[in-house]
Amino acid sequence: MVNITLEQAEAAARAAVEKSRQIGAKMDIAVVDAGANLKAFARMDGAWLGSIDIAIKKARTARFFDMNTGEIGKLSQPGGSLYNIEHSNGGLITFPGGVPIKNGAGEIIGAIGVSGSTVEDDHVVAQAGVEAVS
Repeated sequence: MVNITLEQAEAAARAAVEKSRQIGAKMDIAVVDAGANLKAFARMDGAWLGSIDIAIKKARTARFFDMNTGEIGKLSQPGGSLYNIEHSNGGLITFPGGVPIKNGAGEIIGAIGVSGSTVEDDHVVAQAGVEAVS
């Protein structure tokens, strides 16, 4: 298993913080490694306390299933093939803001989770973090 390095995780968090500032949001940002273990975390001044757990769970969810959390959310709606999946694995988050991180060879090396604004903003900020590593 190839893991995200500390330097890559910190670069992802820094890029996400910068994007958050650009859009005027206060975010909590979590980066996990390939084993879904927390590798880097940033809590912007004034970011919601409740978003700490959400950011971490978004990152873990994205890594557990190697897909954007928003995509899992579409599958977890009533009648969907993954309905109620958010109750597994100690609690998952199935709305946008969690994105897998790949290395240059296309291998998943970790994931980022962002929370603190609209889910659309959360996803944009997470994507900025991903792009800082890819």
